[in-house]
Amino acid sequence: MDRFGLDVGIYGALATPANVLRLATHAEQAGFDSIWLADHIAFPVTFKSQYPYAAKGQFPTRLDDPLLEPVATMGVLVGATKRVRIGIAVLIMPYRNPLLLARMLATLDTFSGGRIDLGAGVGWLEEEFEALGSKDFSRRGKVTDEAIEIFKAVCAGGEVGFEGETYAFKPIYANPGSVQRPHPPVLIGGITNPALRRVVSHGTGWLAVMADPARLAERLEVLRSMMQKAGRPFETLSLHYKMFLGIDEPKHNRDGIREPGTGSEAEIIDDLRQLFGLGFQKIIIRYRGANADELTRQIDYFTNRIAPRV
Repeated sequence: MDRFGLDVGIYGALATPANVLRLATHAEQAGFDSIWLADHIAFPVTFKSQYPYAAKGQFPTRLDDPLLEPVATMGVLVGATKRVRIGIAVLIMPYRNPLLLARMLATLDTFSGGRIDLGAGVGWLEEEFEALGSKDFSRRGKVTDEAIEIFKAVCAGGEVGFEGETYAFKPIYANPGSVQRPHPPVLIGGITNPALRRVVSHGTGWLAVMADPARLAERLEVLRSMMQKAGRPFETLSLHYKMFLGIDEPKHNRDGIREPGTGSEAEIIDDLRQLFGLGFQKIIIRYRGANADELTRQIDYFTNRIAPRV
């Protein structure tokens, strides 16, 4: 199970403290490499933004379902676990003040003994940006770039100042830095060309979500070419893929292609083999249904019947 991570689901009908803690404990006991959280802070009652990972752009859970803030939840999970790595896939960097965010993540890395992973993304829900008073939605790429730079500088420790286009602060003391040196892993989320360019300029790895193998193969070739042009060895990147698990529950994307991780046992095993064959080293799974018993059944089935056959 060391090639797999488990998303413990901090939004949706089952996003309760008891369920999240139970899944985190199960992941550690079952030998998962890592546990992961998504990032939302406050769902607007209504919005026009299109969810990028659904065929019709609709959000997959009820907006009034439970929602737990991920950085605070990471603090709980750091204390509830001993071995498993803990990451956010992905943290929307413009949602929070970057200096405060960097200090929180460095603190969590210190308390956990160096078990934190940062998945970094730009976000898609414009109305949530507005509710939070975040930086201009149209400039979220630049905001994300600078927030990652600040995160790395703070994790290095010592005196840190920053002068950018969207953020600036005079030198401060950032002690202690992170346990992991020079900083915790930074996995860039997204499959667009701007996201891949961000992998090259800022990432230690790439985090892809839900794309089918053909699309991923094409994206990997683009990323490999970008890395070569930048003089960075492609082999130094860690490649992660996040899928939504649906055993015997096939789902299709907007192009009518079955989503990896959904369908029959044989189909999901084949999905995983293709992903590892493409070079992905870690697969993150999440079941996002609303039935607690079915959640347990799907995770146990994956752990006992599917993962050992890949």
